[in-house]
Amino acid sequence: MTFPILLFAAGLGTRMGDLVKDRPKPLVEVAGKPLIDHALAFTDLPEIGAKVVNLHYHADMLRQHLAGQAISFSDETDKLRETGGGLRHALPLLGTGPIITMNTDAVWNGPNPVAQVIRDWRDRMEALLLMIPRDQVQGHKGAGDFTSDADGRLRRAPDAIYTGVQIIRTDLLGDVAEDAFSLNLIWDKMLARGTIYGTVYDGQWCDVGQPSSIPLAEALLHV
Repeated sequence: MTFPILLFAAGLGTRMGDLVKDRPKPLVEVAGKPLIDHALAFTDLPEIGAKVVNLHYHADMLRQHLAGQAISFSDETDKLRETGGGLRHALPLLGTGPIITMNTDAVWNGPNPVAQVIRDWRDRMEALLLMIPRDQVQGHKGAGDFTSDADGRLRRAPDAIYTGVQIIRTDLLGDVAEDAFSLNLIWDKMLARGTIYGTVYDGQWCDVGQPSSIPLAEALLHV
């Protein structure tokens, strides 16, 4: 089975301050390499089909940086649609089966996170989120997001942190009237149905959400 993947790259990255005055956040460098390249390095797998990147802020810079690669672009330069709206907007490029989504503002030290969600995906799931214990995290300011039962089903709790990688079915996206909405709306419906699961990452992860996270990320990468 192959999975298309959407890399979220349309955000404004305002917490990055001056670093995003002249570039989109995915082109901010960590260890001499743009954040989006760190993410893309995990997608060179035989199970990955179409690769799609969504665009908004400094879209032309991202198009130029990724030119020549087998990547399609979901253009949101007219307006930001958040994660749920962005995923729905990209469906013509992704198809209607289970889709991997990945944030592009993190670095990892450990197993391939994309390969892990592919390995652990099961047909009974409507979504499978890659989670990480808080003591394996750098740069993340918020509380945890979920906890899981013995079967891996998730419920909301300030426990493990969602890493920004998931596989998700898209059937429920059509139920939302707004153009811009968070995937949390879809997750809440899945939580009520008991069809959203988690798998725990056995490695380290750094949320590169603000300039102070960059040295933490580079230390995690041992550079």
